[in-house]
Amino acid sequence: MSFKRADRVSEAIKREMSLMVQQDVKDPRVHFVTVTDVQTTDDLRYAKIYVSILGDKEDRKESLKGLAHAKGFLRSELGRRLGLRYTPDIQFFLDESLDHSIQIRTLLNSIKKDDEPSGDEQGDESKDDEPEEKKDE
Repeated sequence: MSFKRADRVSEAIKREMSLMVQQDVKDPRVHFVTVTDVQTTDDLRYAKIYVSILGDKEDRKESLKGLAHAKGFLRSELGRRLGLRYTPDIQFFLDESLDHSIQIRTLLNSIKKDDEPSGDEQGDESKDDEPEEKKDE
């Protein structure tokens, strides 16, 4: 399976951006940020960076503002680290897939609890499920 150059550059951007957000960004609004995915266009002019932010909606909003404020620094540092001829224009997007998966897990667990029979009913069913040979013995 061959990868396009854009896919390789996206992975490199994801790796470097994760390090830069954790170590180099000094903005107090930016905390508990994880880079989850990067998508670049085939011509490498634009990059969408998806981030997951721990906290409530207000914390997420403030962290996104902090990332937008640091965008120029991050882009120039990214170009220096990767050595690309043209550094992609970056945009940050909130990745809500983790929240969505937690919500689905909660719903599935509540359905599972509703479907489980009580302990007394389970005992009666297990007696009926025994094979015929064992009942005679």
